[in-house]
Amino acid sequence: MNIGVIGIGEIGGTLAARLAAKGHFIRVANSRGQAAVEEFSKGIGAQAADIYGAVDSAEVVLLCMPFPVVATLPKDLFDHAGDDVIIVDAANYYPDVRDKRIPEIDAGLPESVWVARQLGRPVFKAFNSIMYYALSELGKPEGETDRLAIPVAGDDVRAKQIVMGLVNDMGFDPVDGDSLAESWRQQPSTPAYCCDYGAEKTLEGIKAAVKGKAEQIRDTEWREGYGKLFANNPAYADVHADIIAMNRSFNPL
Repeated sequence: MNIGVIGIGEIGGTLAARLAAKGHFIRVANSRGQAAVEEFSKGIGAQAADIYGAVDSAEVVLLCMPFPVVATLPKDLFDHAGDDVIIVDAANYYPDVRDKRIPEIDAGLPESVWVARQLGRPVFKAFNSIMYYALSELGKPEGETDRLAIPVAGDDVRAKQIVMGLVNDMGFDPVDGDSLAESWRQQPSTPAYCCDYGAEKTLEGIKAAVKGKAEQIRDTEWREGYGKLFANNPAYADVHADIIAMNRSFNPL
């Protein structure tokens, strides 16, 4: 598939590299322009582009920038994209930690519904509920036991199957996270979020989510615990198990 990846940080860079290795045609871009991604693109066998180039002719566009950046994207970014282009929001909202407060989301609007409104296009929520270390290191071939799962939320059935196929290409079991309106069930500090569960447990976590509870955890217990774990700037590999244990403790299943 022709896939544009906007944002080549930990999540975006990992998605671009792994999907390129699977044979997809990848264009990568970030906010600093084509020259800023040239070296990275050559290293993974992708094509460097600006953000317009990443969208042009793409069948799928993965948005992997920090969450609020979507509001600063040019309003005409998708004007020349096909009507059936599949847009995936892989970011998360972390107010007062990295992101400024967004009143609509604080009032209960699901994060990816807000993203869809900014773009004026339907979007899917995927690749947001897995830690970078797990996405990079813990994928397994299809059919292997103890494969981790990633939920996909969105409204179009055909397009959702395509996104779920990309989850599988990354080495994870895709799980149907329901409609975009229900995508709050895989937002930060929900039971299915960054807990390294398999498909069955991930579905259980999605169903167990309680509206409004995750935001309270995110702004209190999670913030305190995460700050302590990363106080001395450890490598992800050294604290990954502790992060997963902490996240699971917030919403025992």
